[in-house]
Amino acid sequence: MKEIKNYDPSENLLKDRVILVTGAGQGLGRAAALAYARHGAIVVLHGRNIGKLERVYDEIEALGKAQALIYPLNLEQAEEKDFLVLSQAITQQLGRLDGILHNAAFLYSLSPIENQTIAQWKTMLQVNLIAPFALTKACLPLLKAAPDASIIMTSNSSGHAPSAYWGGFAVSKAGVEALAKIMTDEWESLSNLRINTLIPGIVNSPQRIKTHPGEIKQTMPQPEDLMNSYLYLMGPDSRDVRGQIIVCQSNE
Repeated sequence: MKEIKNYDPSENLLKDRVILVTGAGQGLGRAAALAYARHGAIVVLHGRNIGKLERVYDEIEALGKAQALIYPLNLEQAEEKDFLVLSQAITQQLGRLDGILHNAAFLYSLSPIENQTIAQWKTMLQVNLIAPFALTKACLPLLKAAPDASIIMTSNSSGHAPSAYWGGFAVSKAGVEALAKIMTDEWESLSNLRINTLIPGIVNSPQRIKTHPGEIKQTMPQPEDLMNSYLYLMGPDSRDVRGQIIVCQSNE
């Protein structure tokens, strides 16, 4: 695994680029959408809660630097045709796609394997692994046409080094890392398309609150503290970084 340290993104790092952020309504997804917009990107906001997406949209509009689009979709219920429709909507409205941040994730509470159900596993595999695969596949023609396209897969320390009680979530995130490696190998000849995996680590996020409810959130890194890693991997400065697993470092 690698770390990104002392990166200073330029103000117009993502100028005119179109970036799709899944799970953009809260936590790291919201922070990334705002960071991308601040650096010039047109951001497509994906999520399942329209109210949350509208609030992020308003925050981006208030920046006065870039625009955003909202695309609600419940990944748990989405089928292949739904991802194709999303890709077609981006094509029709924006005409290009320069990056995807796969940030949306679903996790039940931590529990022993014997207490986890098939239904729970199906949901976690669908949202955390199948959806990133299907969305990337649907958007591939747009990404291949971009001069410099970047895909970021979000993993988790439990997926990279599985341990007790993480069950289906850890398996789905381990699958994400394997998927990114497969795609890297298959796209070896494409100089304009890359994929990397990002592990946020400890951060005050809705997911962390669910898994570690007793922690003192005020003393933890906030989503905004990790954004230099998200900007680096999405922007042109990481053009030669491919197939890597990156561990976020706080900007503090």
